Amino acid sequence: MDTWLKSAADYIPQWLDYQMRTSEQPGCVIAVAHKGRVILEEAFGVADISTGKALTPRHRFRVASHSKTFTSAAVFKLREAGLLRLDDPAGQYVDGLHPAVAEATLSQLLSHSAGLIRDGVDAGQWQDRRPFLGEKELRAALCEPPVIKPSTRLKYSNHGFGLVGLVIEAVTGESYCDWVGREIVGASKLQETAPDGPAPRGALVARGHTRKLPLGRRRIVPGDNPTHALAPATGFLSTAGDLARFFASLDPDATRSILSPASRRDMIRRQWLDVDASAKGSYGLGIMRGEAGDWEWFGHAGGFQSCISRTIVLPGRDIAVSILTNAVDGPAWVWSDALIHILQNFARRGAATAKTRDWAGRWWSLWRTLDFVPMRDHIVVSDPGLTVPFLDASEIAVTTRDLGTIRHATGLANYGEEARLVRGRNGHVREVWFGGTKFLRENSFAAELRRKYGD
Repeated sequence: MDTWLKSAADYIPQWLDYQMRTSEQPGCVIAVAHKGRVILEEAFGVADISTGKALTPRHRFRVASHSKTFTSAAVFKLREAGLLRLDDPAGQYVDGLHPAVAEATLSQLLSHSAGLIRDGVDAGQWQDRRPFLGEKELRAALCEPPVIKPSTRLKYSNHGFGLVGLVIEAVTGESYCDWVGREIVGASKLQETAPDGPAPRGALVARGHTRKLPLGRRRIVPGDNPTHALAPATGFLSTAGDLARFFASLDPDATRSILSPASRRDMIRRQWLDVDASAKGSYGLGIMRGEAGDWEWFGHAGGFQSCISRTIVLPGRDIAVSILTNAVDGPAWVWSDALIHILQNFARRGAATAKTRDWAGRWWSLWRTLDFVPMRDHIVVSDPGLTVPFLDASEIAVTTRDLGTIRHATGLANYGEEARLVRGRNGHVREVWFGGTKFLRENSFAAELRRKYGD
């Protein structure tokens, strides 16, 4: 593993811990895989606010639309076995469909370009107002025509992936959950993943939570309901570690995968741009695509009534990141974008050297909290409360063991001034001066606040 990646993996939990504290999210789990091996797996917060039980990396989450990637992998595995083709119409395998729906190809369904309705005329399942659709209800919905013409734009459809699940059942002669559980989940050696809820007996499961508003505090959302015929779209339970490993295996350069490199390339290839989204993302076949600066990523996200999650792979860099949160306002998208920024900064700047390593730490004052992050021959000084790490960060050029000069800063900051470490009798750094401001360790600063302002 490159030294910069190890340094980034050391800093990521520190940054996330601060974000968790300031955002007051119930819980979060992060996993980072390198070359298919998990190198970081850490949990923050609680699995259930009503009990205060600590969250662990072994807790399973409802990972919702991550399910679509597993479903797409199932189609590609069946294609490799010669049992279907991507341009086969759904009506070749499933009867009773509206004629226009029957003409939708597997490729159109997997790329969300078949024009089908997103969640039906009553999407109450997403509000916990009704159960998810069974096969009879899904088939009844698929008797209705598409809402727009196919192959005209990206139009997300959970019903479309439900239809893909019916195709898989018709081809294999088994239930979706049984076949995918064995041939995709089992074959990928995922020990903590299942195609639908509820979780197996004895498994640890993170409880979901509402937003604080309008009741003033969060409530528990059990999130243990089965998704029935929509399991291919949204049923899966998994851990961050399993997701990081599985999605890493879909990188065309991965050495271990249940799919051929050719299938993986087809799966992640861009099919449709999301032209109306500000981020200008795109979609492949059961795969989301995007860019962060000059780094490309692929992966998927998920939103259940109880959890928000996202997994991204950085192709060509052998890195996969999965982040799971257990509340409906969990910032998994924002935080996963932030983790890319952290990785990019360490990749560009490099790991700390012996000269700079001792400057690492988090420091507190009345106005700001600052992270001193050594990178190669300098110190990056950043606010860990920012959702874009290292945005407008200052830099300290280290001149002696405990002295440095602020060599890079915005015009409103402390450019050209001194930075220094102050050590205690034991030789450990007990405070830092950044420009003319003294910063303390958290416990020392908390004690100062109590002395000044009381408990």
